Amino acid sequence: MTASLASPGTALPGQPHIARDGAVLRVEQADLQALAREHGTPLFVYSKQWMLDALAAYRRGFEGRDALVCYAMKANSSLGVLRVFAEAGCGFDIVSGGELARVMAAGADVGKVIFSGVGKTRAEMRQALEAGIACFNVESEAELDVLSDVAVAAGKRAPVSLRINPNVDAKTHPYISTGLKGNKFGIAHDRAVEVYRHAASLPGLTVVGIDCHIGSQITEASPYLDALERVLDLVQAIEAQDIRLQHLDFGGGLGIDYNGDTPPAADALWQQLLARLDARGFGDRKLIIEPGRSLVGNAGVCVTEVLYTKPGEEKNFCIVDAAMNDLPRPAMYEAFHRIEPVVLKVDAEPVRYDVVGPVCESGDWLGRDRELAVQSGDLLAVLSAGAYCMSMASNYNTRGRAAEVLVSGSEARLIRRRETVEDQLRAEQLL
Repeated sequence: MTASLASPGTALPGQPHIARDGAVLRVEQADLQALAREHGTPLFVYSKQWMLDALAAYRRGFEGRDALVCYAMKANSSLGVLRVFAEAGCGFDIVSGGELARVMAAGADVGKVIFSGVGKTRAEMRQALEAGIACFNVESEAELDVLSDVAVAAGKRAPVSLRINPNVDAKTHPYISTGLKGNKFGIAHDRAVEVYRHAASLPGLTVVGIDCHIGSQITEASPYLDALERVLDLVQAIEAQDIRLQHLDFGGGLGIDYNGDTPPAADALWQQLLARLDARGFGDRKLIIEPGRSLVGNAGVCVTEVLYTKPGEEKNFCIVDAAMNDLPRPAMYEAFHRIEPVVLKVDAEPVRYDVVGPVCESGDWLGRDRELAVQSGDLLAVLSAGAYCMSMASNYNTRGRAAEVLVSGSEARLIRRRETVEDQLRAEQLL
């Protein structure tokens, strides 16, 4: 698969804050070649303005409504990124006690935190209760009982919302589909009313809402509309049992443009959903949403250096210093990321390469069949790398995690230094 390269002086498709100034690729006003020289590679670089513009689209869609945008921080949990959304007034959707600690370290309002996830431990529940989070999104009947016990022991009542599995196909990769019967997430739609009655009877819980999340990288409006209708049917049935739901949480999952994908714009999508809410008499309810990828995905690039070009009998390989431990999505999901030269060679003849990393796995590839004019020492930018790259990075092959830079206009600030081998060995002991 090939992708056309951006010509000099043009912005990249779907990424207006990433463009060429002449032949050189920039993020906002920051020169990626200069950043790579200063900080080394692999290097993640993020556009702050792109994040804020993506958030603004949601807020336009919710104008005049009681709505809270909770950034799903599993997409990218770097403190510098969290700080951007905290200063913008966002809440946060977390899935672990570690993520709660990151929210607090970023100086965010813990009273705007939603705790999701199927496997919360008692220790994590106590931590979140003591911090005073807004709500637990509970995913099983057993979790309800444990959370109630933990809350009673702490002398508190835990605010809860039940995550309902609506059995709606999000039409996305099976690994990131979360709303079907066969998925591990949520409480079955046909048991929801019974489980809500049980939750309302428990001494340590206060029922405050209902939650639904059907998947990630969703590029059509229809799955959202189908899930919305099923959830609203449940709201009517639950409230007929004298259980009032203060908020409706419709999760996140809106996709981004990786390679000609055409997800609906956030504001347009929510105008459609709000029209349905109004038509069914729920337009006055507090709304919570939990976008992640759509707020950060196209804000980021990963800059990597070409180590070698290697011709082969069946394939030509462009070997770079970024690998599957830095960018796991291609290896995990066979995901597509556009790859652009940081400095465009307009007169050079391109060659078709598989772009691969140095990790000792055949699955260590970043892009297949890419037309590139490169040689050793050149820099490439892997695009749409703001979500589920750094947050899923590992130390496989004892490789240190990359440095990260946040760009705002012409200012570029290091928000994570490069991890060293000493950092990795620090927690280990010889027998």
